[in-house]
Amino acid sequence: MIGPDYKRPAVAVSDSWLESKDRRLNVDSATYRNWWTAFDDPVLNYLVEQAYRDNLTLRQAGVRVLQARAQLGIAIGDFFPQTQQAIGSVEYFRTSERAETAAFGGSGGGGSSSSSALKFWQSQIGVQASWELDFWGRIRRNIQSAEASLLSTLADYDSTLVTLTADVANNYIAIRTAEERIRIARENADAQDQILKITDARFRFGTATQRDVEQARTILLNTQASIPPLETQRRQAQDALSVLLGTPPSDLSDVLAGSSGIPASPPQVVVGIPADLLRRRPDVRSAELQAAAQSAQIGVAKGDLLPIFSLNGSLIFVATDLGKFRLSDMFRWGSRSIQAGPSVQWNILNYGQITNNVRVQDAQFQQLLIAYQNTVLSAQRDVEDNLVAFLRAQDRAELLAQSVTSAKIALDVAVMQYREGVTDFTTVLTAQNTLLAQQDSLASTVGNISSGLVGIYRALGGGWEIREGQDLVPPEIKAEMQRRTNWGGLLAPANYNLPASRQPRSTPRLPDW
Repeated sequence: MIGPDYKRPAVAVSDSWLESKDRRLNVDSATYRNWWTAFDDPVLNYLVEQAYRDNLTLRQAGVRVLQARAQLGIAIGDFFPQTQQAIGSVEYFRTSERAETAAFGGSGGGGSSSSSALKFWQSQIGVQASWELDFWGRIRRNIQSAEASLLSTLADYDSTLVTLTADVANNYIAIRTAEERIRIARENADAQDQILKITDARFRFGTATQRDVEQARTILLNTQASIPPLETQRRQAQDALSVLLGTPPSDLSDVLAGSSGIPASPPQVVVGIPADLLRRRPDVRSAELQAAAQSAQIGVAKGDLLPIFSLNGSLIFVATDLGKFRLSDMFRWGSRSIQAGPSVQWNILNYGQITNNVRVQDAQFQQLLIAYQNTVLSAQRDVEDNLVAFLRAQDRAELLAQSVTSAKIALDVAVMQYREGVTDFTTVLTAQNTLLAQQDSLASTVGNISSGLVGIYRALGGGWEIREGQDLVPPEIKAEMQRRTNWGGLLAPANYNLPASRQPRSTPRLPDW
């Protein structure tokens, strides 16, 4: 076949992660089919399951795979006789009288002539076919391109699934984090309300100033004012989660009531090695498959530089009522008209245009190769960024937990000393503000730890494996499409996970993922 065979370009892949020596990371290779179960949260498990079943963006990606299957069928159809037609017609002819006069001549010397128009019916029926022989492999290259495009579309589906599972987990974590921060704010508001009551009583007995009362009320109102923005965050995360579940924004109280608290990450995370990204991350696979599809298009374009060999043939029965003939004679064997033989077509006068088209295809291929290499680099950076964010958030949480303990002790001491008249009320206010700030920071950081772990799994390309053995399009959508259009066998589940050695012969030399 004319044109280049696709080969995976060299890519820069690190031997190990920068944080691989951290005891909290395990570099053993692993799959992440159900990575969200690492949080041991049944509500999260249910939400991911429902999103996989009902998310509309994922359904759209599944239908795109069906579209790519149909486009592959179009490309394969070009390998067989391209024109296969049954023809038939019944036509009435009346020739011009002037044409008759011109054809048979008139009397000389300007004399008049007598002529009449020729009138007759003609009918024909038959078949004709034309088959362009794939002498240079141009059509097979086009099939290669369509197959690689199909696999690229499937990789895009997997990428959508990876993003979906991560988005569900992140929104769920955002909800739980907001709930925890609201709980902390309300708990502190209750404690501050008690301090306000104590201060107000002391003011009435003359042992405290009005300034102390107003300061206590100020800090209480400020804490209460921090709750509405947190409730807004919680509601917005619930709305986003509802859409991911394929439903309008709704109250998820019944669903979220089964668990509480921010999902906790496991003590150790399996991250594998950077080279695993080449087969696991769907966007990396998609980028390479797009390059493979474009590589085959170079061969398609080069085929236009060479002669096209075809076989043409037709068998047509023709009849007319002209003269002694009759239209009913059309079905006699003697009325047949046969045409058969090879033909050649060679675009020899527009070589410059065709050559420039080859160059265009080659330049697009080179761009996609570079895009693939850049995707690999970006994928490694994505993992590294999430790893360092996850680990440093854990370090921060350990320090903040100690800080919260100290802040609680400091507040208890300040309140006791204030009651005994040893210290002023400003010390109590400072201790209250410090405790609330540290508790809120700890809750946010714990949420960041869980979100960081989700980011790691997303960056590693985990989660798409759950579609293996499953249909990409729900039965109800298939039934609707089948009622509207005859899809034949294209709606049947397909095995997209064949190794390269078992792929059709026309498939380009794709890597075995």
